[in-house]
This record gives sequence, structure tokens and C-alpha cells, in this order.
Amino acid sequence: MKLSELRRLTIRKQMRIRFTLSGGSECLINEHGIAQVPGLQSPPDFNLEQEVAQAAAFRIEYMGEEKTPARAATVAELQKMVAAVTPGAAAQEHEE
Repeated sequence: MKLSELRRLTIRKQMRIRFTLSGGSECLINEHGIAQVPGLQSPPDFNLEQEVAQAAAFRIEYMGEEKTPARAATVAELQKMVAAVTPGAAAQEHEE
């Protein structure tokens, strides 16, 4: 799963996705597709694309009409959600 796919998902589903970085900080991908690391004061010493690939647990918050309480999500659940939003891209990735 790639950062760009999660960004696309958050925009289309009007949701926020949170996950913990390896250094203990938290990353938020907001409903506009912008990835933010609160408290980051200088250029990061990590690659956010790699951090997404290593993340094991995510937290989802719906912002649009589907406003529901935040909930935990696994990598497999997010992959299914990404595939539903961009079925062509997800299918190509799995064929290689």
C-alpha cells in the first residue's frame, strides 16, 4: 500500500487516517490528502512512504456525512478500501 493510495482514499471517502511512525510520532493524513506529522520542526529523518509500508495498525475517522466514531483498522482492511476506490490500480499492482 502506498502513501498516494491512502491520500486518494482520504479525499474520496472524506476521512482521516492516523498511524504511528517508527520513532513514536503520529502521522495524520487528513480529508484533503495532506500528510501531517504534528510537532515536526525540521525536515524529517524518515521517509514517509516507507513508514506507511511498515505501519501495522491504523485509526480511521470519517469526516463527511458518514460521521462515526474513530475506529482501528488493519492493513488488510485499508487495502480493501483502497481497492474499492481505485479498482484498476489495485488490480494492476497485484498482477505484477
